[in-house]
Amino acid sequence: MSNEVTTENPYVTYATIAKDHVLLVCSDKIVPRKTVVYETLVDPTVAKVTGERLKRQLFTKFGFLKPNPTQIQLASIKKYYEPYIVIHARYFLDYYRMCSYNVSIDNDVVEVILNNQKYYPKKSQMTTSIKIEGEERLVIDKTSFVMLDKNGQEANLETLPSAPSEKNTDETIAKYSIIELDSDADVNFVRKMIVHRPNELSRIVTETFEIGERVVIYAPRFKLTYVNALTYQEKSVEFDGVTSKRIRNENNHLRLIQSIKSTINSIIKTLKSTIKKHNKNSVPPQPQTTTANATTPQAASTPS
Repeated sequence: MSNEVTTENPYVTYATIAKDHVLLVCSDKIVPRKTVVYETLVDPTVAKVTGERLKRQLFTKFGFLKPNPTQIQLASIKKYYEPYIVIHARYFLDYYRMCSYNVSIDNDVVEVILNNQKYYPKKSQMTTSIKIEGEERLVIDKTSFVMLDKNGQEANLETLPSAPSEKNTDETIAKYSIIELDSDADVNFVRKMIVHRPNELSRIVTETFEIGERVVIYAPRFKLTYVNALTYQEKSVEFDGVTSKRIRNENNHLRLIQSIKSTINSIIKTLKSTIKKHNKNSVPPQPQTTTANATTPQAASTPS
């Protein structure tokens, strides 16, 4: 009885193991989260005085009609804390993907052998080629340092001033009933931002998601609510508890308006250029005219 030795084609197994590799769990290296609560450096009275100067603007009509200040009354003042996530993360993926190469060969070749693999040419009207299938190895290395708001959206670093932190964080959180973010909310936000496996992934060598720094900062805010005594309409204004600056929630709205204006201006500019070009091309050629004193050479040589 003879022993038959068979060799497995390595290319055949790539597609079959791809599914198993896609199901592999990413290796996480995440440091514990640190919580910081900023001290409130602004007295509530300062916020009230600033609010008194701005309250008429809250109820302006048509952009310039302001009500009598005696009609606008302060209904409530509330202190709360706005959370900000500061996090430094890294995503590393070392992987393989399926690939194929079309190699042109001489027209009279009927068979090609490479690494004990046989390839049979495909002929077309122009060329003769073989298709070699295999894998390519690639590396993805992403590093991100971001500040996010409580919804996981990127926040402007300029909106978060520097301030000393409260000495006893837990007491401050309990005293002001600060609603803390979920323990994994910050990690999940950043994971969705930078962890993306390619669709063509075949095999994974190494996949790591690391967070080397994660801090949640709770910044103090004052929210003042005013009511119009005649219309009973309510409006609110908010101030930073560290700098006393007004917090404008309409920033996104203003950016949207600016984007719309920019788009409209671009369209108008394009239309003007198109119309100008069209008018230039559509001008009919001017007919040649003969002036009254113009004479032909023959007429000029004729004696009077």
